[in-house]
Amino acid sequence: MSRKKVTMTLIDKKGPMGCHHGHKIGDRFDFDTDRGKLCPMVMHVAFPYIDILRYGGELPKGKDGDIRFCCPDADVINVFRIDVED
Repeated sequence: MSRKKVTMTLIDKKGPMGCHHGHKIGDRFDFDTDRGKLCPMVMHVAFPYIDILRYGGELPKGKDGDIRFCCPDADVINVFRIDVED
């Protein structure tokens, strides 16, 4: 079974402060090639979702039909969308 390509895009920000790692809305990251560029806090939250999706699992979709998760930093709260390609 081949692994699926997973990308994460920063699509929104809810907290009052800027990202401590410098991420900005519109930034897009390929999990395989850009993981060293992602904030460790984001990776900590994203990894379980990515692991499920890469190997054929499914996650609940939001009201817009996509999969989202938030940065755990309460001062920042960046919102990322996960996209999966075969």
